[in-house]
Amino acid sequence: MFRPKYPEAPTPTIVQTPPAAPAVQHSQAPACACQHAPAAAPWLGPSARTVGVVLAVGVVVTALLAAVVVTAISVAVAAVVMRSLLTSQRHR
Repeated sequence: MFRPKYPEAPTPTIVQTPPAAPAVQHSQAPACACQHAPAAAPWLGPSARTVGVVLAVGVVVTALLAAVVVTAISVAVAAVVMRSLLTSQRHR
């Protein structure tokens, strides 16, 4: 009663095609015998690389500092709570 009823999936039909004729390869001689150099890739200068490295290092250092700050705040809150609990038990 509580089991799901899945619809029956139709069985796929396989259509067999006759094998294709082998492809005829045409060899074509190059238009010229000269050696073409590949296009030059855009080059980043040293200043662009330096900016990239400084940004990457800055992001990592900022993330580490944020982790340290969050940890320090959580330890401080835990210390205040523990102090409050211990102080309230002494007065009772």
